[in-house]
Amino acid sequence: MNNYGTLFRISIFGESHGFGVGITIDGCPPGIALEENDFLPDLARRQAGAKGTTPRVEKDLPELISGWYKGYTTGAPLTVLFRNENTKSKDYDHLLIQPRPGHADWVAGKKYAGYQDHRGGGHFSGRLTLGLVAAGVVAKKLINPISVSARLIEAGGNSNIEAAVEEAIAGHDSIGGMVECIASPMPVGLGEPFFDSLESKIAHLVFAIPATKGIEFGSGFSAAHMNGSEHNDEILTTGGKTKTNHAGGINGGISNGNDLVFRVAIKPTSSIGKSQQSINLASGKTEELTIGGRHDTCIALRVPVVVEAVTALALADLSLQNNALKGVKPHG
Repeated sequence: MNNYGTLFRISIFGESHGFGVGITIDGCPPGIALEENDFLPDLARRQAGAKGTTPRVEKDLPELISGWYKGYTTGAPLTVLFRNENTKSKDYDHLLIQPRPGHADWVAGKKYAGYQDHRGGGHFSGRLTLGLVAAGVVAKKLINPISVSARLIEAGGNSNIEAAVEEAIAGHDSIGGMVECIASPMPVGLGEPFFDSLESKIAHLVFAIPATKGIEFGSGFSAAHMNGSEHNDEILTTGGKTKTNHAGGINGGISNGNDLVFRVAIKPTSSIGKSQQSINLASGKTEELTIGGRHDTCIALRVPVVVEAVTALALADLSLQNNALKGVKPHG
């Protein structure tokens, strides 16, 4: 459904053009120093307004409405709310009749029998990643000293990201991108064999980011073209340090102490300036569709901080399961 986690559990809520969006964290330990200003740096990295992003700019100011008191988490469910203000819902009315190619419009109408909030993509919108980023801020505090860093390494197949975005804008089209994420220093032992492997826990959350189409750890898909003698990471020390890191810091589903390294493929934004063909549900015929509204040329520009957040969430949940986090100090 809309929940994730075992001990550090998150529940996401809201719609793009509804009252607001947000996140509830159940299992957040008490005594974590937290202020609304702590969220602002990561929220700013996700915010729109730069070239290649949507012109819809919201304030994105977090409101701590439960689980927080006098600068600290209380141990009760922590809820962070973001109100929606800059909406233009009429731009989406025609999409009830003619769904957008590449979007969830058609499947949402079928699954929810027409009761879904279609405005701005509703509950399927990338705007809901605000909640993921907010939860990630808390999770990053929990997993310290592990630092998680993600960056866009290419867009539209081009390492010159600015040039790729300029070309897409000029062509009234969109492009995707590749995000690389590294977490370090990693402890040994996070993750379980099989169903709760570190890879599967992270991948579960990464695929909750709209537009994600793939993920690879370490050497990833290139491993299929390597020999075992090339791919095996030779162990150099009793602490488990390896000569190479083709495994991406994971063996047997468990972190091995080397850097956690993975990459995420983000598809091109589905809403584009070019006319497309789509079924008209009223006439039953395929007709030309011109999409209005405000959209990103390259949504991948805003994804790195979201990837960081979900990685921190997975690491926090597994760390709590492993009793790897330090106990909370008594207040006062």
